[in-house]
Amino acid sequence: MPTPKQQRRRALELLAGSRDGCTEAIMLAHGFKTEFLVDLINARLATAQTERIVAGGRWVEVIRFRITEAGERALVGQFHIRIDRKFSKRDFVIH
Repeated sequence: MPTPKQQRRRALELLAGSRDGCTEAIMLAHGFKTEFLVDLINARLATAQTERIVAGGRWVEVIRFRITEAGERALVGQFHIRIDRKFSKRDFVIH
């Protein structure tokens, strides 16, 4: 079972890699629970918006999640933290 931090990173990576965000159905299919998605929104790492789309010839309402700028910063911050722990400054050469 992934830790909450791993789960958050995975969700943010999924949203960041999706130009139009992801529907609730996609997020649930990837194993994210509704309560977790609410936590992402409350933490201001993602937004949720209701949209109407045509599916099977009928109008349906779907919820679409998108990453926020804060979510992008959190994702980049986690990446840098992971690298900083793995390598020392002397391992990098700046040109």
